Amino acid sequence: METKIRLQKYLSACGIASRRKAEALIAAGLVKVNGNTAAVGDKIDPARDVVTVRGRKVALKKQHTYVALYKPRGFVSTMRDEHGRKCVSQLVEGVGTRVFPVGRLDKDSEGLLLMTDDGALTNRLTHPSGHVPKIYRVTVRPDVSDAQADELATGVLLDGRMTNPAEVKVLLREENRTVLEIVLTEGRNRQIRRMLESIDVQTVRLKRIAVGPVRIGMLKPGEWRRLTEQEVAQLKKMTKSSS
Repeated sequence: METKIRLQKYLSACGIASRRKAEALIAAGLVKVNGNTAAVGDKIDPARDVVTVRGRKVALKKQHTYVALYKPRGFVSTMRDEHGRKCVSQLVEGVGTRVFPVGRLDKDSEGLLLMTDDGALTNRLTHPSGHVPKIYRVTVRPDVSDAQADELATGVLLDGRMTNPAEVKVLLREENRTVLEIVLTEGRNRQIRRMLESIDVQTVRLKRIAVGPVRIGMLKPGEWRRLTEQEVAQLKKMTKSSS
């Protein structure tokens, strides 16, 4: 099986230059393969050959993996747990590479959890300055009044400081339950549950349905899918200012 590729294609894949400019670098004698000056049209085996440009070794850029997981209730958002609890790592074994949770959903919560091996994007998504909106559907009891909803939206005091302004909508009111949609741009520990506790409201069910442009869609508990290129690009664009 042919494993060799044209040198200019390899340089382009490594992010050195476009194929046309890579050809110019080769023609100028600035590219070497295994210590020998290369010529335009040469082919290389990326797994065996050492390629340098102006004396510096080049390599293929790592292709990162980005996954949207529907985390069920009862799973912790870690790769291993010393207490023997079920971990989200068990749900993504079929991905083919080791991916890590982006932030957390507590054990009793469910819904969208992003996982990736892209550490730079993870840091940007979890950094306090990221402000990526996350949408939650929350079932509570008893009822939440309009005044209480306004209080949550304005901000409540947690750990000595106010929460950021949030969006709070009442989606459904029934005799023994109320369903809210809450949009947060920060991610403190068990934030929504604690915000609701501060106004004497009990959280019955908490489900995250979106992180930025990524929505949970038709995923069922325990299922995952790969993010589209557009979703990844949008996430990177949204967090660019915090990098």
